Amino acid sequence: MFSRRDALKAVGLVAASQALPAPKAGAVVPAHNWDRYDWGAAPPVADRLYQGPFPEELVPSWDVVMATMPSSEVVPNYGMGLITYVWDEAGLKKSPKSLEQSIEDLVAYPLGTSVYLRVDWRHVHKGPGRFDPDPHWKLTFDAAKRHGKRVAFRIQLGNPNIPTLAMPDFVSAKVPLVKMGDWAGKTQYEPRYDHPEYQAAFADLVQWLATYDGSPQVEYVDTMMYGFWGEGHTWPFENPRHPFPDSVTAERTFVRMFETQQAAFKKTPLVTNTQPDFSHVGNSEVLDRTIRSFNWLRTDTIFIENEQIEALSNRPPWTGATIEVGTSDGSPESLKLDDGVPHTENVISHVKDVGAHYFSLWNWQHISAEGLKRYYDQYPAGFDALARRIGYRVRPSWVWRTSRDGHPSLVIGFTNDGIAGVPGVLRVRVRSLDGKVDVAGSLDPGYPLPGKVRQALFPLPDGTDWKGLRVSAELEVKGARHPVRWACRQKLNDDGSLTLRPTPGVSDVN
Repeated sequence: MFSRRDALKAVGLVAASQALPAPKAGAVVPAHNWDRYDWGAAPPVADRLYQGPFPEELVPSWDVVMATMPSSEVVPNYGMGLITYVWDEAGLKKSPKSLEQSIEDLVAYPLGTSVYLRVDWRHVHKGPGRFDPDPHWKLTFDAAKRHGKRVAFRIQLGNPNIPTLAMPDFVSAKVPLVKMGDWAGKTQYEPRYDHPEYQAAFADLVQWLATYDGSPQVEYVDTMMYGFWGEGHTWPFENPRHPFPDSVTAERTFVRMFETQQAAFKKTPLVTNTQPDFSHVGNSEVLDRTIRSFNWLRTDTIFIENEQIEALSNRPPWTGATIEVGTSDGSPESLKLDDGVPHTENVISHVKDVGAHYFSLWNWQHISAEGLKRYYDQYPAGFDALARRIGYRVRPSWVWRTSRDGHPSLVIGFTNDGIAGVPGVLRVRVRSLDGKVDVAGSLDPGYPLPGKVRQALFPLPDGTDWKGLRVSAELEVKGARHPVRWACRQKLNDDGSLTLRPTPGVSDVN
């Protein structure tokens, strides 16, 4: 049970959210090409390493002393991986197993390096200032902790797949509803999101969720967007498109709600859906603010509007991206074979095409560990290959020993064997076990890029023997640092660092 220590905090957050600047009428950011679009400044780098140029007269660089090879193993770093869905808009597939065992089996599923929850607002918020999440919330966090996995989640403000509304009863009792039409087997209603009582309850929800900001158990948090499943739309409805009196009010409301979430999550990435603005509620503006605040992107499928593919494939290199697509559960009707190839394999190939950091292990609206396993047992190659390519897979590929005017240095060429840029800033440290050598700094945001090399200079104290130094890395996202394990074939230390040593055949060194 979560209760407010001070009721005035909730009131203060409401006031703060309502005081945020709203976009001017007609100032909405329209859809646009993302390639070469001006996103403003990249994430700040306080201790940038020198990254070239490296002309021979300044940095003699013929002396390669070590070279690494790419790893063929799954590397479970923060900011990447296959993510097992534990709960979606329909919950779990009916099973004779207990809820506890069903969740335990999903969290333990070995292909997933993290897990994901998508729950309705009513599942966690029981009254003003009162939070008592339903059992599947706590069971997932507890199981993830036991298995050393992190949790990503979304609170759905809307869910058209349930008989009731996603928002709690104490909110719907005070907020007007607007009839949208009939779809998914029922008459659908949407609340007046701009209503003061709705905004007060939303601010209360955000304040509680903010207790997870920076938690080592949390991978990322989806932004709570407008409409169905919180994806930013009320498709297929066009009349009305939304429950607001006009589109300017809709945009103003949702920009304010995004800014409230952004203010609450200072360390944990917020992840915004790339849904085109079908419902005229300001999605393009929210996406723009997501990128400019160094948060991440997601999409709810891969065979979708070209506008979403443009955004994902041409996003800034430091922007993380998670792809959610329902996959086959191994049953004959779900395979959807094309020349003997399952539809899921086609999905996987397109996830690579857009350079994703995450991909869903998800039997859409029929979630079960048995379904995931049944498909994998028949077609393991696609998921095995994706698990070893997804996200960023960085390593110190070349190590040069050099000196200038008698002062020793190392130049290290970092390579990315993954399909995505680094979703933040890679910070590298070269140190000795005795502490006499400790040089650290950061690469430019997003680097090294996939299939490319980014070199950096590490000046060493005079008299330093490079052999035996350790090279380690951290990923910095929104000011929070996460340890990175190098994705190289060479043996690593327990902390994921690499001990420098001569590579036979690369160079004759002493």
